[in-house]
Amino acid sequence: MPNTFKNYTGTATTGGQTVYTVPSATVAVIIGANLANTSAAQVTASVQLGSVYLIKDVPLPAGSALSVLDGKIIGEASDTIVVTASSNSAVDVVLSVLEQS
Repeated sequence: MPNTFKNYTGTATTGGQTVYTVPSATVAVIIGANLANTSAAQVTASVQLGSVYLIKDVPLPAGSALSVLDGKIIGEASDTIVVTASSNSAVDVVLSVLEQS
């Protein structure tokens, strides 16, 4: 099984933005997930793995950042990471992933 480290980036939306989908025939070890509020106002953010929340409606003060994970999360083929924010284009997202295929 080849191991590949990758970063995935995106911007949260009010309807939920899929930042990452685990490729077929792959297991993903999500080793980091950072959110950054790029706006001048406080917003809330949620992160889901599939239908399960990793965080829900967490307040992010203006200009602040949050590391979502305290450990590693395993994603299986076709699992998704979706990030939602209370304001469009206010929250940048960076995921660090180790993919094993």
